[in-house]
Amino acid sequence: MQDISKSIDACAARYGEQAEAMREYLIGGQAAALALDNRGPIEFDASGKLAQHIAEAYSKYGFYVFTQVLSETECLDIETDIIELKETFPISPDSGVDEFGRPALGVDSNTPHLVWSKPLGDPLGGTQLANGRHQVKMFEPEATADAPLASPFILLGSLRFSDACLRTYAHPELLRVAEAINGPDFAPFNEALFIKEPGIGAAVSWHQDGVTHWDSPEFDENIHGFNFMAQLYGSTAVNGVWVLPGSHKLGKIDISKLVSESKSERIEGAVPLVCDRGDVVICNRQALHGSFPNSGFEPRLTVNFGFHKRSSVLGVKGGGIHSDAQVFDDEIIARRSKVLGYAIAARKERYPDEVAYTYQPFETAGLTFQWNDAARRDMHDYNRDDLSI
Repeated sequence: MQDISKSIDACAARYGEQAEAMREYLIGGQAAALALDNRGPIEFDASGKLAQHIAEAYSKYGFYVFTQVLSETECLDIETDIIELKETFPISPDSGVDEFGRPALGVDSNTPHLVWSKPLGDPLGGTQLANGRHQVKMFEPEATADAPLASPFILLGSLRFSDACLRTYAHPELLRVAEAINGPDFAPFNEALFIKEPGIGAAVSWHQDGVTHWDSPEFDENIHGFNFMAQLYGSTAVNGVWVLPGSHKLGKIDISKLVSESKSERIEGAVPLVCDRGDVVICNRQALHGSFPNSGFEPRLTVNFGFHKRSSVLGVKGGGIHSDAQVFDDEIIARRSKVLGYAIAARKERYPDEVAYTYQPFETAGLTFQWNDAARRDMHDYNRDDLSI
């Protein structure tokens, strides 16, 4: 694990009279996270099912840290893509050109792509954005004088922009985990890159991701799906996501009340997702989670993608957060799932000796996919059909 002692001190120092309390919270949270029994490599039993100890720990805590999932080759591919992508970002939120005067990333998009924030800000907390699910605003430390006025911290529809991320989306072991949790006919959700640069990375206020099914008579701990969070540079108590273990089973939480009971945004019992490079977290979308501004020294780049049970989205009107609110029928789900077919084909080209994942709905429909220029064109604005619930 990374030595983040200097980052903890730097982070805590920005909290004024609360500095020592923040320092103790970060140190204690990291230690508590590492003491949990929900960390290790992806394992399957003799019958091909997800190992029982993993399934039980995921059900108990609402998250599991899969270690050493991405090879160094795969990490380097993603890193190369991200460096190139950043060079094409707009120079400001309202600009259509990059730093070289070229048309910026996503200028031809009709769907959301880059989300910006002021340095160390919390752009969602305490607002009605995203259906008001970010009920409280996190403390926003002062950034240094040389910080930019705003910086990108989320890239939506990321599979369209990065071939390396597209290939990771089709990682066969991760897809086998998705099948184990959500069934062989699991459906896509949404993909994004979370960018938490040192000294400027934004906070994401405490929230639960689910919107549509809290009052459903079919409610269970997996009804809102999950996210995979692949870590390129690792994840720590300072720059990483924090989760309240077991909260995915509690239904809709009054976050404002919980923060009030904790007497600060440092929610009691929460732990950070502590990861090394190449680790991938599976995190239940119903779990209460959030992240503090990255006022430390380590970057975080998270390749984020999620999946649902088909029964959670078919015939359901979406929540309208990641895409327009619409009723998801078979046609929309099939159209949105094509990206997975392209991803599997793209991964086969990069890793020809790897056993590719077989997706049951494609097999049933007799569908095959190729990764080529026509596929790239077909993926334009693909996230207009994000299955957001």
